[in-house]
Amino acid sequence: MTIQLGILLALVCAFVSNLGFFFKHRGACECPKVDVLHPFRTARQLYSSKWFAIGMGIATTAWIFHVAALALAPISVVQVVLAGGVVMIGIMAQRLFGVEVGNKQWWGLALTCLGLILLAITFPHSTEGSHSNFNTPAMIAFEAGLFGIGGLLIMGPRVGAPAHHHGVMLGAAAGVLFGVSDVAIKALTGIVGEDGLLAMAASPWLYVTLAASVAAFFSSARGLQDGDAVSVIAITGTAANITTVAAGIIVFGDPLPGSTLGIVLQAVAFVLVIVASAMTPPARSADGQVAGGHGFTPAPAAA
Repeated sequence: MTIQLGILLALVCAFVSNLGFFFKHRGACECPKVDVLHPFRTARQLYSSKWFAIGMGIATTAWIFHVAALALAPISVVQVVLAGGVVMIGIMAQRLFGVEVGNKQWWGLALTCLGLILLAITFPHSTEGSHSNFNTPAMIAFEAGLFGIGGLLIMGPRVGAPAHHHGVMLGAAAGVLFGVSDVAIKALTGIVGEDGLLAMAASPWLYVTLAASVAAFFSSARGLQDGDAVSVIAITGTAANITTVAAGIIVFGDPLPGSTLGIVLQAVAFVLVIVASAMTPPARSADGQVAGGHGFTPAPAAA
């Protein structure tokens, strides 16, 4: 029952998290551009938007569901369920927020979902217990490496990336950094389970969680301002999923596939995710405007 409850909580988290992202997108597009050199002013401006504040409230609820799911089920099991949430993005965008999702985007979302599910299910995992024990040196190296990748994605055009892709790159950076936070939270659930809440307060992984969450917050908000809702939300979820699935092997000791078929399916999964990213052009509103930025604010569809 513990594993089943964790799966149910992850499913709820997937829906609630996507809902929060769409509200945050609507609010972020009403605010001045995110300026990390003035973090307190930027945060105040973002929270002054009713829609962004609602989105953050919803996202906080999703985070609680996610933490509970990670405490009850292995991280790779949780990610299988969250991967299915990628398809929800298109449905929610079209039905609830009036965003027209084209055929290429539907194919991109479907291939992303399929690739993530293949990636997750081909990693053998324990079906007993939450599997929260971790290798400390591997954890340090993994989290430090991801912080570096997130930093490169945030820099974007400064390191030669196309400027018009910066919104999606910021979404990817946010996903990687959310993944850093998720991996640290998974480790903290094991620490709390063994040594209690006081041990969590003394753990460096608590502060890694906080630092990654703050960086992801600003990166995600700016990405939602610069890119369209569907693409940015999809790439954020995809990056977070791949990050945490990889952590299952590298940090928490989930075994690799024991067969050639499993390894081939993993390779196919990565190819599907890459192809899907290339197939996800900007979404458009009903009047033909490109979603994202200050020129378009998605409105809830009429009841």
